[in-house]
Amino acid sequence: MSGIASLSQLRMSFVRWALFTVPSILLLGIASGRLANSGEQNRWYAALVQPDMTPPGWFIGATWTVLYILMGISLAMILNARGARGRGLALGLFTLQLLANLAWSPIFFAAHEMTFSVYWLGLIGVLALATTFAFGRIRSIAAWLLVPYLAWLCVAGSLNYQLDKLNPDAEILAPGEFSTQIDM
Repeated sequence: MSGIASLSQLRMSFVRWALFTVPSILLLGIASGRLANSGEQNRWYAALVQPDMTPPGWFIGATWTVLYILMGISLAMILNARGARGRGLALGLFTLQLLANLAWSPIFFAAHEMTFSVYWLGLIGVLALATTFAFGRIRSIAAWLLVPYLAWLCVAGSLNYQLDKLNPDAEILAPGEFSTQIDM
């Protein structure tokens, strides 16, 4: 057998990578959200004044699911591109942006650092854009698969910014406590 892999071998290598990367990224995203108690069930978040453009919670969850799947497929394409020039840099950037992404939910939902989370989303956006360009130099389709993620980061940044403006004291807001309003 020659040293060059057949087309079917290359496809199967990509499938194996995708079978690892897609569930891994999905599970990491879910774990980050669950550990931070993210979403509408978070009492602190539920107490905030919401911007008019806030989508329903189910939509946000569905969107992140699709985005994590696209990110996993994109990553699998780059992992499958062995020997590609710039692959190490692209993988490093992807790892950094993913770690920054996974840290956002704990920063926002658990630590209640709303203003800081706006800046953190900016960092995620810069890292995701750099990742997209690095992926594009290796596999253009891998870069295009990250474009919806970039668009959603813009939406998320706008929502986070509006939440910050509508709730200037959100960092010190404690979730509502049940009270009988009876002084003893």
